[in-house]
Amino acid sequence: MNIPHSDLPRVIVVGGGFGGVTLSRKLTKQNFQVVLIDRHNYHNFQPLMYQVATSGLEPDSIAFPLRGLVNDGTNFIFRLAEVESVEPVMKTLKTSIGEVTFDYLVMATGTKTNFFGNKELEETSLPMKSVPQALNIRSYMLQNLEKATLTSDAEEQKKLMRIVLSGAGPTGVELAGAFAEFKKGVLPNDYPDLNPDHMEIHLLDGASRVLVSMSEKASQKAEKYLKELGVNIHLNVMVKNYKEETVLTNTDLKIEALTFIWSAGVIGNPINGIREQSVDQKSQRFLVDRMNRVEGYENIFAIGDIALMKTPAYPEGHPQVAQPAIQQGKLLLKNFKRLLLEQPLKEFSYFDKGSMATIGRNKAVADIKSFTLGGFLAWITWLGVHLYFLVGVRNRLVVFLNWVYNYFNFDRAARLIIRPYQKKEVSDK
Repeated sequence: MNIPHSDLPRVIVVGGGFGGVTLSRKLTKQNFQVVLIDRHNYHNFQPLMYQVATSGLEPDSIAFPLRGLVNDGTNFIFRLAEVESVEPVMKTLKTSIGEVTFDYLVMATGTKTNFFGNKELEETSLPMKSVPQALNIRSYMLQNLEKATLTSDAEEQKKLMRIVLSGAGPTGVELAGAFAEFKKGVLPNDYPDLNPDHMEIHLLDGASRVLVSMSEKASQKAEKYLKELGVNIHLNVMVKNYKEETVLTNTDLKIEALTFIWSAGVIGNPINGIREQSVDQKSQRFLVDRMNRVEGYENIFAIGDIALMKTPAYPEGHPQVAQPAIQQGKLLLKNFKRLLLEQPLKEFSYFDKGSMATIGRNKAVADIKSFTLGGFLAWITWLGVHLYFLVGVRNRLVVFLNWVYNYFNFDRAARLIIRPYQKKEVSDK
């Protein structure tokens, strides 16, 4: 891997998400050699990925080059690679470009889409856990709209224009709201020969309400806003399969649609080589102590979505959102300093800053401690928080200007088919 020799302790950080970036950019200022490894050369701001999928933003406005994290790269090294496994006894990490030894290993590998063992859904649906996948959704939606202009058959047009989303968590809700606004603001101008009513947005979930991770009050407000935008909500309905361009459920409901998006859950993305007792088999997250050390290891840590830290306040682990990852990254930075000084490590205590989701223009919900905000105030709060946590001044400026432009012009300028998407052919078995 051509890693320069250093007399400093080597910390390998796997994953350039919120936790990995927070730790890496600050740890280089201490007496450590930091090696950051990721399969992409950029940090992806996932909370705004749905806007890439719905033509609101270009991908470069929510991504930041990982090599640009540190101005003085003396003790910072980035390598573009796929991590294959770890050998804890040998303190060695195996990757697609070679092996590298470490003094400390930090796993910040995040999550991947959970299809709950359904291989057919995995092959036929559209997930959204990466920038390329968000671009696939954008391209496929626009391609289907173009195809809809070529037929005069109303039923065929509906099938091409209809969008079905499985999973009414924050991702599903925000996608549904954004698609509904696209239908309202862009479709009549760009496609005057198509009937906007044919672009139906269907949101399905097996739970009894949307946004189950938020308060009931927030859920009620979100459902109200979605219905005002014309989104069809189907609760207590679980998707069982997607065959022959038809969404099949556990009820009599069947929906024909070419665009079917899966946003119904995630599962941990662990690295091979860690002992089985240190991995929660259901969530595939690493079991960690209050200092984020993986159980059974002194020099291997896990932070963010991949870390399962059970506490009295969070017996099932912390929510898999940005804030726990950022806060764990900050504490681990302090604990690495304490390791150098041979001082006892500090325990992690999560400070819940609240949860929020946006549904559309002037429509959002936010749970902040015991208060629930809705409407314009929650929407402005959502905008401010997301701009603040975007990595890079340029990105903040570009996103802000895009939002201002979209707000006053009811437009989504990124409706480009840069890379046409072709669905995989699924053979009958």
